[in-house]
Amino acid sequence: MDLEYVRNVGIAAAYEGGGILRSCLGNLSSIGKKGAIDLVTEADLGSEKQIIQTIRSRFPDHAVLAEESGENPGEPDCQWIIDPLDGTTNYAHQIPIFAVSIAFSYREEVVVGVVLNPVSGELFTAVKGKGAELNGRAIHVSESRDVSESLLVTGFPYDFKEIIDSVMGRFKSCLRASRGVRRLGAAALDLCFVACGRFDGFWEENLKPWDTAAGMVIAAEAGGRVTDFKGKAFDVQDREILATNGSIHREMMSLLALKEKK
Repeated sequence: MDLEYVRNVGIAAAYEGGGILRSCLGNLSSIGKKGAIDLVTEADLGSEKQIIQTIRSRFPDHAVLAEESGENPGEPDCQWIIDPLDGTTNYAHQIPIFAVSIAFSYREEVVVGVVLNPVSGELFTAVKGKGAELNGRAIHVSESRDVSESLLVTGFPYDFKEIIDSVMGRFKSCLRASRGVRRLGAAALDLCFVACGRFDGFWEENLKPWDTAAGMVIAAEAGGRVTDFKGKAFDVQDREILATNGSIHREMMSLLALKEKK
């Protein structure tokens, strides 16, 4: 499997989807709901359609898992995992913190990640074993050694009202211990910002594979550590994700675990 070619196809698809997002930004005719606060727009749908079309034009037999259309069967060893618009709520409010997220899984292991912010023009990419890049330049996680010196980022799941006590408990614990906590509203970018050292750690729960697949391989290839809250190597089907620069990982696990005991 030529993973460099796979990455290049992923990049091409991301730019195709990103072009649709840019053209629709501020020009939405309607905004639908998949849940109480889980939005969907014609931009999500148009971007996904174009991304899949671009990928299928090169790899017609590959399987696809996409946020809006679900599973599209194909060769079981080769699967593309697509979020055509990560950060839909930001997008709907014209906040330019959103991205196209595309990952490629080979034999059930995510080996390629592509995340594009079509407004800023920042393109994050990674191929397993080859490192991570931002607009073609190598990136690496931060060197912070302690949470007290760290800037963290998190997100709140769509069902946060059902688990509000644990969500806010963890948030409070990490806020007290760190230099600060941000909430951007786009998990793929959160992971990429850990990868390039803007944040030192990220945690969230109840995400979907398309939210994390691309960003997790980018963070890992940039030298980060990505696990669940208890330290098990992260799988895209997991419900908890903790990504850090590695140095603060154990301390972050302790902060998150404390909330489970209350």
